[in-house]
Amino acid sequence: MALIDPFNRKIEYLRVSVTDKCNYRCGYCMPEQGAHPEGRHTEYLDFDELSRIIKAFVELGVTKVRITGGEPLVRKGLSDFVSSISPLDGLKEIALSTNGHFLDKHAVALKEAGVTRANISIDSLKPELFNKITRGGDLKKVLAGVDAALEAGLNPIKFNMVVMKGTNDGEIERMVDYGLEKGVEVRFIETMPIGEAGISLMDQHYPMDAIMKRIKAHVGTDLIPSTGKSHDGPSKNFIIKGTDTRIGVISAVSQHFCESCNRVRLTARGVLALCLGQEDSVDLRTPIREGISDEGLKQMIVDAMLKKPERHFFNENVHNIEFRQMVSLGG
Repeated sequence: MALIDPFNRKIEYLRVSVTDKCNYRCGYCMPEQGAHPEGRHTEYLDFDELSRIIKAFVELGVTKVRITGGEPLVRKGLSDFVSSISPLDGLKEIALSTNGHFLDKHAVALKEAGVTRANISIDSLKPELFNKITRGGDLKKVLAGVDAALEAGLNPIKFNMVVMKGTNDGEIERMVDYGLEKGVEVRFIETMPIGEAGISLMDQHYPMDAIMKRIKAHVGTDLIPSTGKSHDGPSKNFIIKGTDTRIGVISAVSQHFCESCNRVRLTARGVLALCLGQEDSVDLRTPIREGISDEGLKQMIVDAMLKKPERHFFNENVHNIEFRQMVSLGG
């Protein structure tokens, strides 16, 4: 058995949300009141259930797992969970997506457990604006997390900046310079109409062409298209000549990249989401808790791939994804 979708794309990358809770409330990701505030703890897959599903995916050919949230570091025992899956034969990479707030405390343990790289969300380098965008975030804590991650060897580090017109688009150049200072990759991400929160901010959508125009004006001829394979697939990548800093732009809305999609997402509540921008999904929690065999679970996953759509339709079918929340899907 192998994970091949109807469009002959090989699925090798699983994003695993371990929680939809977060200590931040970024406007494009989560409603101000949080996600599923009435949710019960038992609705979440426990770490043994998550490990079992990941093992099935790895045996079916998945080589990369990214741990996401919400904010994954608000869930206790994350390093031990990573240690439980890192020995899986065939799993080549465990990555982490985080807002960085707790990273200074956990970077060393995560590295020792098997996390090889981290993406850190930073939407502003201005403390007051950062606090406003995140509805309470502490930029000082995040920058301390960046330094701790680099010191621990969680490398390469990537900074993720969601660019919002009229909010933080004036910091594109400053973020490039911060990436140069730290020697890390900076990725600029278009806002996406995922859930009520994301849809409400689409009037601040800032397209890839406008982002690249700013970056090229700032860097000039030193910006060179990168021909190397990106670790995360969808971004269009460039390297700043004479440095270790790469620049990426994720243009999910203005220039979609669905033809090369190699990923699916597992939510903390056991829903296998087959596309970030479509409602296609499969419940894995119920069969897991009803005693499905390992072979039955793998067959169920293989069959689920047949439901993976060819592409999203962010501009045409926003209503299809309004009920979802980015914080629950793990980006």
